[in-house]
Amino acid sequence: MADLERRRRLAEFLRSRRERITPREAGIPAGPRRRTPGLRREEVAQLSGVSVTWYTWLEQARDITVSRQVLTSLARALMLSSVERRHLFALADEQPPEQPPGGGPGPALQRLVDALEPHPAYLLDANWDLVGWNRAEAGLIGDPAQLDPAERNLLWLVFTDPALRTLLVDWQGQARDLVAQFRADTRGQFGMPRFEWLTDELRQRSPEFRTWWEAHDLADFGSSRREFTHPAAGALTFDYVKLAALDAPGVKLFACMPADAETARKLPELVAVASGAPVTAAAPAAPAAPAAPTPSAPLTAS
Repeated sequence: MADLERRRRLAEFLRSRRERITPREAGIPAGPRRRTPGLRREEVAQLSGVSVTWYTWLEQARDITVSRQVLTSLARALMLSSVERRHLFALADEQPPEQPPGGGPGPALQRLVDALEPHPAYLLDANWDLVGWNRAEAGLIGDPAQLDPAERNLLWLVFTDPALRTLLVDWQGQARDLVAQFRADTRGQFGMPRFEWLTDELRQRSPEFRTWWEAHDLADFGSSRREFTHPAAGALTFDYVKLAALDAPGVKLFACMPADAETARKLPELVAVASGAPVTAAAPAAPAAPAAPTPSAPLTAS
């Protein structure tokens, strides 16, 4: 029943978009005796490169297969906006195509990431490319700005940067989990140039990635805990929280919340590392006088 309802909604949406476009807007001679102001089914079929019968079945909510290529052609023929295009793919139970270059996060989203300091935070696009980060994140994993743009990718760093193998406690377990999460999260990118280049290069460069990628394991993200052995700050433990950016489709914000009081105390050291300032160990808090109230607890992950 749910699938039938989805097909009905897809049919209704296509019909509504077809009826709002005039022949002149579509570059088709209007001709005499048109009973409707919009396009005919056969005209949409012709503009989309599909058969009239197939398109008619689609508007009749028949149980037929719709490929991403056909959806892209329909979106172009019906002159859909970006939000209408995403809605069309969702109704067809398909992932929308890769966002065009330049469709990443805007300045406001980067300001939000900066405002999260001293907590490390970063932005990933649909291919897990790092498209934004703050100084605390740069102090934790190294500054992505120093890398070639093609290498500013979370999986690329985990599998090709020797420093990350030392930084991540239980590198093998965390790296394998990331591969399973990446496969599940990027299923809409299969066949896209950036995705294919990235996975091909990683298979060639990393035997571990090749083995785990070919296992076809899948995993949801969920909130996760990661432990680090930082060369300047020492032992750090973070709980990761992921948020989707509604105004930047495909972009996700990751915030690293300290999982214990010791990690919370060391957060300023990560900013200092990224700024090139000398790192000095924070002095332990002086014991409170007997009559003084108990100090409030440092920020911890929920």
